[in-house]
Amino acid sequence: QVQLVESGGGLVQAGGSLRLSCAASGRAFSAYAMGWFRQAPGKEREFVAGVSWSGGDTYYTNSVKGRFTISRDNAKNTVYLQMNSLKAEDTAVYYCARSKARNLDYRRPYEYDYWGQGTQVTVSS
Repeated sequence: QVQLVESGGGLVQAGGSLRLSCAASGRAFSAYAMGWFRQAPGKEREFVAGVSWSGGDTYYTNSVKGRFTISRDNAKNTVYLQMNSLKAEDTAVYYCARSKARNLDYRRPYEYDYWGQGTQVTVSS
């Protein structure tokens, strides 16, 4: 059974930075693509960023391009989301997720088979 645990969320002022971590347990972490999603109250879960199994390909939703960076350290079984220049609109619960697919649409939640419990990010104006 795969388990994903997010950490690093908190309260930050607009313009500030946070780094989220997602620690994975289970078999063959390095063989799977990973993604970050977020969900604000009353909103649907939305794609934020994705990274291929090797870390060589990354994908971002338009609203975070240039501000957020996804990366992974397979030796530590961990994926990261560095968030800079945070805005109030970034406030949400952030989830990491794993996909078994090779050719996948990183934007779609149905592509992922395991999800963490989420970590709260609150950006004050």
